[in-house]
Amino acid sequence: MIDKRFIGHTMPEFSTTVEAGRLRFFAKAIGQTDPIYSDEAAARAAGHPGLPVPPTFLFCLEMESPDPAAIRNLLGMDFRTLLHGEQGFTHHAMAYAGDTLTFTQRINDIYEKKGGALEFVERKTSVVNQREELVAELRCVTVIRNVRAA
Repeated sequence: MIDKRFIGHTMPEFSTTVEAGRLRFFAKAIGQTDPIYSDEAAARAAGHPGLPVPPTFLFCLEMESPDPAAIRNLLGMDFRTLLHGEQGFTHHAMAYAGDTLTFTQRINDIYEKKGGALEFVERKTSVVNQREELVAELRCVTVIRNVRAA
């Protein structure tokens, strides 16, 4: 069982710069046809200072942590029993190519269901830009299937 004393634990923050080329590639990969996500002139004509960051791209940037598995390792989670349970985003401000975004991950909750057969770890991540403006809050729930000997 995952030790609930880790609720509230905050991982070291990390920063990454948003690259225009990656935004274009991501937009193409997800089938985004709106030119504001791939053409800087179209983005500027629409009133943006540059290419905007598509809403779910923040999850990709979060994986650029120096150790993307740090929380799983901290809690001793076995990769063979993990499921991605839920992902959510609350957006507060736009982010753009060239912005430097800082991510702070926190273990928000640890709980169980089905008599401990399933454990849940909820991670909340705050994302701020180089001006310390809150850009978004990310929520991710990981599910651990506890296999019991029969």
